[in-house]
Amino acid sequence: MGNGSSFEQAKTVFLEINGKEEKIIFSRHSSSRDIHELIAQAAGVNKHSVISLRDKNGAHVSVSPTMPSNSASNPYKVVTRDPPATSADNDAFQAVLTHVAEQLNRVFKMEETKSHLNHRINMLEKRIEIEGLKAVEIEKCKSEISYIRDQLWNAQKNTPISDETKISLKRDVPNYPKYTLSQETVDYLKQPTFDIWHWEPNEMLSLLEHMYHELGLVEEFNINPIVLKRWLLCVQENYRNNPFHNFRHCFCVSQMMYGMIHLCKLWEQMSTEDLGILLTAAVCHDLDHPGYNNTYQINARTELAIRYNDISPLENHHCAVAFQILSNPDTNIFANVDKDTFKRVRAGITMLILATDMARHAEIMESFKDKLAAGFDNKNKDHLDTLKMVLIKCCDISNEVRPMEVSEPWVDCLLEEYFNQSDREKIEGLPVAPFMDRDKVTKPTAQIGFIKFVLIPMFETVAKVFTQIDEVMVQPLKNAKDRYEEMKSIEEAQKEAKKALSLAH
Repeated sequence: MGNGSSFEQAKTVFLEINGKEEKIIFSRHSSSRDIHELIAQAAGVNKHSVISLRDKNGAHVSVSPTMPSNSASNPYKVVTRDPPATSADNDAFQAVLTHVAEQLNRVFKMEETKSHLNHRINMLEKRIEIEGLKAVEIEKCKSEISYIRDQLWNAQKNTPISDETKISLKRDVPNYPKYTLSQETVDYLKQPTFDIWHWEPNEMLSLLEHMYHELGLVEEFNINPIVLKRWLLCVQENYRNNPFHNFRHCFCVSQMMYGMIHLCKLWEQMSTEDLGILLTAAVCHDLDHPGYNNTYQINARTELAIRYNDISPLENHHCAVAFQILSNPDTNIFANVDKDTFKRVRAGITMLILATDMARHAEIMESFKDKLAAGFDNKNKDHLDTLKMVLIKCCDISNEVRPMEVSEPWVDCLLEEYFNQSDREKIEGLPVAPFMDRDKVTKPTAQIGFIKFVLIPMFETVAKVFTQIDEVMVQPLKNAKDRYEEMKSIEEAQKEAKKALSLAH
C-alpha cells in the first residue's frame, strides 16, 4: 500500500474535551473500537457512549486508525452523547413488543397470507425507524421479528435460490450507527474529487444510505429503510478483503456514479428507476470478487469458468451473488415493487454489471460511438441502455479522475493484486500477462497506456453528450498522464545514471 508507511510508528492525536486538552497515542494495529474506547476513557464517559470528533472548521473526523494527525494547537473537539432511556422509549418499546406478539398470534391462529405478513413487518420496522428507538431496545425486539421472517422464508416456495445457497446476514441493524452528515459532507459527496480514504466502513454504509434517500430511490421503490440498512450490510459482508477489489472499491465506484448523476444532471435524461439501476449496479458490480481476474479463471479452469462457459465468469458471478442477496426477504430492497418493475430492474442491473467486463470494452464503445454519430436520442431505449453501460464503465475505472493523493494509492493496491495473481500463475505454470508481472511493470508503465488509450478516449466520448465532463474529468486524466510520463522519465534517467556508475567502476 502506498500510504502504509505512515503507520509504522505510534500516532499521537490531540483532543479538546470540555475545554481541557488531552491526547491519545495508538499504534497502527489499533482498531476503530480501540481508539473509540481510548477517547471515552480520556473523556471519562462510558465506552458505549456516542463519540464524535470535529476539526477546527467543524468538519466530522473519522474515529479510526486513518484519522489525520493534528497538533496541540489544533486539537479535535470531542463531543459525547449517552442519553438515558426515557419513559417514552419504554412505552414505544412495549408497543413494538405488543405488535410483535399480535403478529405471532396471527401466524398460528389466523394463518395470514405471506403478503399481509410482509406488510405488517414493513410497518413495524418503519415505526422503529421513525420513533428512533435505541439500539439495545431494537436488539431485544429483533428475535421476535426474525421469527416471523423465518415463517415467511419457509413459506416462500417459489424462490429460485435454495436454503443451501441463500446468503444470510451475519449481523443485523442497527449495529452500525446512523451518522449525522454535515452540509459540507453532503455537498462534498457529490464531487468527483471526494476523498474515499478518510471513511471507515460504517461511515461508508451511512453515505451509501444517504445516496438512496437523497436521489429519491427509497420513495421510488418504496424501500423499507431498515431493509435498506440490512441490504447494505449484507453487500458489505460479501465483498472480500482483496487489495483492490474490496468494499472500499465498491464505495468508490458508487460514489463516482452518484457524482456523475449530479454532475451530468442525469435525471434530465432518464427516470428515477434508471438512476436506481445505475447506483445499485455500481454497489453490486464486484460482489464476492476472488482477487483473480477472468483470464486466470479461464486458464486455471476454475469452477466459475466452467459454470459460465468462460463467458465473463466473474461478472456473471457478481450478478448471481447480487440476486441471491435480493432473493432473501430480509435484504430485498425491491420487495415492494410490482413484478414488471422488478423484471426491468433485474434486467438493467444484470446488463450493467456484465458491461464491466473489459473484454467487452471495444464492443460497447463502438456501439456508443455509432449512436452518437446517428444522433443520440435519450427517448430511444437502446441509446439509453448503451449510455448507462458506458457510465458504469467510466465509474468502474475512474480512479485517475480523482486528485493524485486519492488516485495513486489505488495503483499500489491494484499492482499488489496483480502481483499476487502473476506469482500464482508462475507457480501453477499458467500464462502471465506482462502488465501483471512484478519483474516487468512499474507504476508509470502500468498507467500511461491505460490512461492514454482507454480512459481519455472513453471520457472524451461521453463528453460529447455531457460537455461538463471535459473540464471536470478529461482534463484531470490528461494531467495524470503527464504526471506519470514525467515519473517514467525520472525513473529512466535514474536507471541510466545507475548503469553509467556501475560501468565506471
